[in-house]
Amino acid sequence: MSEAPSEYRVEKHPVYAALTLSHAASTDGYFFVAGSSGPDAGSERVGDLLNGDTGFFPFGLPTSDGGTTTVLVHRDHLVSARLNDNEAARDPGYAYAIARSVSLLLTTGARLAGRVRVYRPAGRDRLSDWARHGARFRYVETADATVIVNIDHVIEAREVE
Repeated sequence: MSEAPSEYRVEKHPVYAALTLSHAASTDGYFFVAGSSGPDAGSERVGDLLNGDTGFFPFGLPTSDGGTTTVLVHRDHLVSARLNDNEAARDPGYAYAIARSVSLLLTTGARLAGRVRVYRPAGRDRLSDWARHGARFRYVETADATVIVNIDHVIEAREVE
């Protein structure tokens, strides 16, 4: 006998990502995001999921038989998540935020080059303001992907030309 669907069930869809973890390992798989995060809000973004809670998040890993197994990954150990989708462009005010070209040195020893958006008033829109204000997981737009970076794993941020 099958159970009736719960009125509290939220349909999720997979979003591909390549994770880099604090021990410098990388793994490809899927975040599970909600199709809608509120009235007229559109679908949930990976950035929303990561910044919305603490502790573990579910991540789908492909299996050898073509299926998926779900593991729990602790946010503290997530250095970055590389996405194919430029979900950063869905931020309110994205078109008006100051874009800064940056180079970030991460705790893994890797350097990430790209552009960040500073959502601060004029005069308070420097890279140092970006570093001090904002969510824990932040978007960096690179030439070929959008990367969500855990600010706790950024050792150095420098503006580049």
